[in-house]
Amino acid sequence: MRIDRYIAPAFLVVVVFAAVFAPWLPLFDRDAIDLGSALQAPSAAHWFGTDNLGRDTFTRVIYGSRTSLSIVVAAVVAGGGLGCLLGLLAGYRGGWFDAIIMRAADLQYSLPPVILALVATAALGTGMVNLVLAISLATWPRFARIVRAEALHLRQHDFVLLAELGGASMARVLLHHLLPNMLTTVMVLVTLDIGLIVTLEATLSFLGLGVQPPDPSWGTMIADGRAYLSQAWWLTTLPGAVLVLTILAVNATGNLLRRPTDAPQEVALV
Repeated sequence: MRIDRYIAPAFLVVVVFAAVFAPWLPLFDRDAIDLGSALQAPSAAHWFGTDNLGRDTFTRVIYGSRTSLSIVVAAVVAGGGLGCLLGLLAGYRGGWFDAIIMRAADLQYSLPPVILALVATAALGTGMVNLVLAISLATWPRFARIVRAEALHLRQHDFVLLAELGGASMARVLLHHLLPNMLTTVMVLVTLDIGLIVTLEATLSFLGLGVQPPDPSWGTMIADGRAYLSQAWWLTTLPGAVLVLTILAVNATGNLLRRPTDAPQEVALV
């Protein structure tokens, strides 16, 4: 048994646990200002030091993970759900609908997701809701293209043809025959997409277009710490290290979930 295979998932479990239960953990007040303790180096009292307002950096990093988790969940539900729906319909129906969806996806693929998110955020404005919408608009094509490819492959199998001959509606074929046989692929895609969403959120917040003060975010903490790099390296380095480790752990976990695709199992027609 390779222990290193469990390091990345274990790290993610710790991050998610801290994000979910942050209000009940023995932490400092995330917004409590103590100018007498400003810019203290990491110590036993303040593991990640304090910022220019005397706020505990470790506490704000934990609450920053809570912010990122909320955005990830919302963006995956919105962008991933939209992409999966469009991909299923495009792959199953084909024709003009497939052509329109794929050309729209190709158009978005011509620009990096960060650029698309920047343009969408600039157009929609700042705020959590607009941030989620901007990230969703930048990430749905990945889901659509991969789910479409799976649908194109699965719709040729006998269990789908038998369902159609049995009079099953399109909704039933999609939800009861195609979707269950691609859940593993979708889950791996979600896991790999989390790293991209965290990166987009941090980038937009770093540029001032994402999470707004006083809510903590890894991106805003890194941006705010730039002015104090010469005297308080921890303000940028430690939140940045947590961000990088989280993205690496997410990607490593996604790779662990990849398995050779088995032949789809037939789903009962009734």
